[in-house]
Amino acid sequence: MDNLKYYNDSLAYDFNLFMPKEKNVAGQNNIIKMPEKKTTQRTRRKARAASASVMSVVVAALILATVCGNIFLRVCITETASKINDINKEISLLDAEITKLNVKFENIISYNNLEEAAESIGMKKMDKSQVVYMRVNQKNAAVLKTGKKVVSEE
Repeated sequence: MDNLKYYNDSLAYDFNLFMPKEKNVAGQNNIIKMPEKKTTQRTRRKARAASASVMSVVVAALILATVCGNIFLRVCITETASKINDINKEISLLDAEITKLNVKFENIISYNNLEEAAESIGMKKMDKSQVVYMRVNQKNAAVLKTGKKVVSEE
């Protein structure tokens, strides 16, 4: 910053700003001062005690609300856990029933049961006596069920 310009220029000052201020005697007659209430140490102590008691009541209410909320949440968690356990027991019972039904189904369709059922209706295992062999001397000939012989013309 160039300080020389302040020395070269002529600056006008308002010296009335630096003069002592005159007291306005006429304005003072209109002002009425009210007496101030004197606060004693007792009233201050009572105010502090009242605010401390209010704060202690608020803190106690917050602690009570926290404890009640905690108890409520624990009850909800316990109820939910018991519902989950009941459903898990039902699932276990249904799984056991599924296993029992699968075993019963396997017993019904087992090979031994199938073989017994076939024998009960007169079926039997194949043996050599049931096999019928055919000998054909001609290559393009066949015998029908009726006994008729069919020969191709080739």
